[in-house]
Amino acid sequence: MSGHSKWHNIQGRKNAQDAKRGKIFQKLSREIYMAAKSGGPDPAMNPALRLVVDKAKSANMPNDNVERAIKKATTAADEANYDEITYEGYGPGGVAILVHALTDNRNRTATNVRVAFTRNGGSLGETGSVNYLFDRKGYLVIQREDLAVDEETMFEDVLEAGAEDLQTSAEVFEIYTAPEDFVAVRDQLEKDGFAFVQAELTMVPQTMIALTEEQREQLDKLVDKLEDDDDVSEVFTSAEL
Repeated sequence: MSGHSKWHNIQGRKNAQDAKRGKIFQKLSREIYMAAKSGGPDPAMNPALRLVVDKAKSANMPNDNVERAIKKATTAADEANYDEITYEGYGPGGVAILVHALTDNRNRTATNVRVAFTRNGGSLGETGSVNYLFDRKGYLVIQREDLAVDEETMFEDVLEAGAEDLQTSAEVFEIYTAPEDFVAVRDQLEKDGFAFVQAELTMVPQTMIALTEEQREQLDKLVDKLEDDDDVSEVFTSAEL
């Protein structure tokens, strides 16, 4: 099956993310807080909370941090309020960029995002300018090492579980689902005995754009600057691997 491969981009950014682990935990705590605040503290009864808790586990976030964020959300005295905002724009070489943010100060975040774009070869666009170029998908990665399953069998298993797409490489199986089927597919594959090294809802570009080495370096600087912002939770681009 064909599809957009994220794995090498994820691996390529892993070291940089490891260096920012404290900041990543801070952002995840905010997402957990929001999910628990809006849907309740029990992941079994709150699908949104379960997703972000699983995301935190994938990032090796300590359980104490997770529990602290949930407890904060259920404390009557806590009145923190965050807005979810999506910024859209273009980077070097015309690459489409989506930025998801969770902020308690819209003006601060908008200014920081705009500055990151303009100082790193990009331009911030209007709402709807690039969002239509991406599809929301569930994304699951299974490590192939020591896995006694061939591609044909894996293909049958993921289709039976309800997935839309499967990509294979020497290292991993990459599985894509409709967003509404993500949890069901993940749970079924877990019941089948598979473990995931990545499991998340993501934005997949419909068309990839090839960049020169110089444009790639500039895009990396732009994405790093955006991800370094405390209010930014996710950044997606249409850059070709």
